[in-house]
Amino acid sequence: MKKIKMNDIVEVISGESKGKQGKIMRFNKEGTRAYVEKVNLVKRHSKATQKNPAGGIVDKEGSIHVSNLMVVDPTTKKPTKVGIRILKDNKRTRVCKETGAEIK
Repeated sequence: MKKIKMNDIVEVISGESKGKQGKIMRFNKEGTRAYVEKVNLVKRHSKATQKNPAGGIVDKEGSIHVSNLMVVDPTTKKPTKVGIRILKDNKRTRVCKETGAEIK
């Protein structure tokens, strides 16, 4: 079971965007790098298209290695380590190590 998944709220713990929080939008093919909403913005030049007739410079999210991300505890809104708890019906769920709160 992965510690970080899609739509998790994460905080960047190192690098240029350190301290910023956002939701994971997607992962790369190998699952080693994540794209976090409004974090690690880079400028890209785009051609004129029907959707964007003017073209120009666009801000996009760049990827961040998953080792530089930590899941944010839903109760305290601070980054926390993630553990796995096995429920009575042998299903696994992710929980915060510090508070024991379940991560949805």
